[in-house]
Formats: sequence, structure tokens, C-alpha cells
Amino acid sequence: MTIQVFGHKSPDTDSTGSPIAWAWYLSEVKGTPAKPVLLGEPNTEAAFVLKHWDLPKPEIIAGVEAGAPVVIVDTNNPAELPADINKADIQAIIDHHKLVGGLETKGPIEITVRPLACTATIMHDLMGADIAKAPRGVKGAMLSCILSDTLEFRSPTTTAHDRAVAEALAKDLGVDMGELATAMFEAKSDVSAFSDAELLRMDSKEYTVAGKELRVSVLETTAPKILLDRKDSLMASMVDVAKEDGADQVLLFVIDILKEEATLLVPNALVKEMAEKSFGATVTGDTVVLPGVMSRKKQIIPSLTL
Repeated sequence: MTIQVFGHKSPDTDSTGSPIAWAWYLSEVKGTPAKPVLLGEPNTEAAFVLKHWDLPKPEIIAGVEAGAPVVIVDTNNPAELPADINKADIQAIIDHHKLVGGLETKGPIEITVRPLACTATIMHDLMGADIAKAPRGVKGAMLSCILSDTLEFRSPTTTAHDRAVAEALAKDLGVDMGELATAMFEAKSDVSAFSDAELLRMDSKEYTVAGKELRVSVLETTAPKILLDRKDSLMASMVDVAKEDGADQVLLFVIDILKEEATLLVPNALVKEMAEKSFGATVTGDTVVLPGVMSRKKQIIPSLTL
């Protein structure tokens, strides 16, 4: 059977590009039939990356069949995967997030989890010299993944190795990383076609803090005003999104890529208390600016407390 390679729900660039890269590697280098799939529509940046590198959009699947061989990339969190994931035959996990627990495999598997900013960086290491065989689109997707996950090396998750791999890929491709990143971030910032509920779910992860079920959403943009002008309707929509998703609260952080800061929307006393206890902030209105906060994984999630 063909191995399905996929990342998390609400696919961003890394969860769109990395499955493409690894499916190529399994099929063309390892001789194991594999195909990339997605667990939802790619976000606007990921859609731009597919078009820019002339890559077909992978098939979108709603679930996995019992016993179907799969490789999971860019997550190890069951909450971000199909509900029936443990019925599948998980053959490998490649990730750069903390271990959450809850996945069950049919037998021993290859697990690679490394403290790097991007799954594609890990894949580049795992491929070794075979990366030279990769077509231009695959290399381009991997470069785009790294630029996205590091916010063009602004994110505190960035390592020297992520930068070195990106520089090597860019040199090989003859690409100006600054120009590519600018085009990607402009695509990510174009949210005019999305409803408030879609924006709240676009790049979100589920976490529990002090017994509260949270949907922690981030929107990375070079045009934060467009989003903050919608703050009233976004905060109103949080109530229904939380109820529909079985959460107690939606937290929305608008990340200003250029200013390197986050603005947290503060719709109620719970979020106000969380903002003040988690970030040492003083909240006086319905938003609070958090200077230097860029990363959900490294700065936001580890800080959340009540």
C-alpha cells in the first residue's frame, strides 16, 4: 500500500511542504511508494508556495483507514491528527515539537524529534547526500518551510543549523531568500477572504492550562492593522468557536513579523488574568502588546499559566 505522509490539521507551509518532500524521498530514493496528503486546506502562504514552486496541491483527506500505512510529520499531537489515527499503521514520526503522548503504533517505528525550527531542516539532514537528487520544487518547498517557520530567521526558535540549511538550499536554487520570504509573508497577510471563525482556526493548536481547554491561535502578518481592525468581531466569534470546538477559551495572538511583537486580544477577565500572570503584562484594554513574543512553541505555550 502507498504510504500517506501528512502533517497537522490547518496545514501551514511546513505541514504542506514537508509531506511533499518526504513522500518524494520515500518514493524516489527509498523505493517505497508514498504520497503527500493534507488534513485541510493549506493556508494562504502555503497555497502561494505550492503555486510558486509549481507543485500540485496534495489530496485533502478527512481520516485514515484502519491499517493504512502513514508517516506523521510536523506534529506528534493526536488532537492535531485524524480521530482514527491510532487505527492506522504509523510507520514513522518526524517532528520538532515537544512530545505530547497519546499516539499508539503497531510496532517499533522510526521517530526523529529534534530541537530545530522546522521539520524540513530535519528532513534535509535525514536525506543527506540524496538531497542533491531532489527536483527544484521539492528543494524550493523545503526552503519555503524553513523561511516560514523561522519567520525569515526572526523567530527565537531559529538555530544556526536552520539558517545554514536554508542558505545552502537558496544558493543551490539561485534564490534571493529575502524576496521569497517577503512574497510569502504578503500572501500570509492577505486574509480578506476569511471569516472570523476561519481566522481563529487557521493556525491554532489545542492545549490545556490549569484545567482550561484552550485553542491557542496565532496569525503571523506584516499587516497587523488589517486583523486588529477586526478585533471586535473576532472576539465576538471566539464564543461560538470555543463552544463548537469544545474549548473554554480561544486565545488569539497577532504576530507582527516586522516589529517582532505579538498583540493578544483580551475579550474577558479570564484572558486578562492569563495575560498578566503569563507574560507579566499590565492589561488596561481589550488588547495587550507583548514585545519580542514571536513563537507559540517557544514563548507563548511555555509561559501560559493561571
